[in-house]
Formats: sequence, structure tokens, C-alpha cells
Amino acid sequence: MAWVILVIAGLLETAWAGLLKTAAAKPGPGIIALTVVLIAASMMALALAMRSLPVGIAYPVWTGIGSVGAVTIGWLFYGEAISLTTLAGLAFLVTGMVLLGLGGNH
Repeated sequence: MAWVILVIAGLLETAWAGLLKTAAAKPGPGIIALTVVLIAASMMALALAMRSLPVGIAYPVWTGIGSVGAVTIGWLFYGEAISLTTLAGLAFLVTGMVLLGLGGNH
């Protein structure tokens, strides 16, 4: 269950990163408030996952999900380019997250 919560935390991180980009371009109280709520929810879910998962696994996986998600959001919604170097970096991130999950104490 901790892994499911960790994935949810990572997806929430992806959501707030995307909203932060929107809030920077078009600031308003609603979008800023929603961004803050998503940040808090992401942190709370991460903390909940860390009850069962070691910090050395949970935190890197959380940031990795957020990184992959942020690049994807930037590409899909903001027209940001993805280079082959970026794709290679994402592949390394995903590989690292899988290895952390397989090698962790759980």
C-alpha cells in the first residue's frame, strides 16, 4: 500500500508543478491556492508512504516521478521540446527508481 501512496504523492507533485507553471504565467488567487493545496497533499502522501518505506527509497522515487511527470506536462500542455538527451535522462531516472524499488528494504 505504501507504494501506491508514493505513486499518488508523485502524481500530485506532477500536478502542482504543472499548475505552478500556469500560476507563474497567469497568477490568480484560485490557481495559487490550488497549487498550495496540491503541494501540501503531495507532502502528506509522501510522509504517509515514508511510514513504511525508507527515506532513501521513497524520496528519490517521489522526486523521480515528479521529474518525469513535469517533463511530460511541459511537453503535452506547454509545448516544451524534449530532446534525445532529455529522453535519455528520463530513462536513467526510471531505471534508477526501479532499481531502488527492487533493492530496497521492504
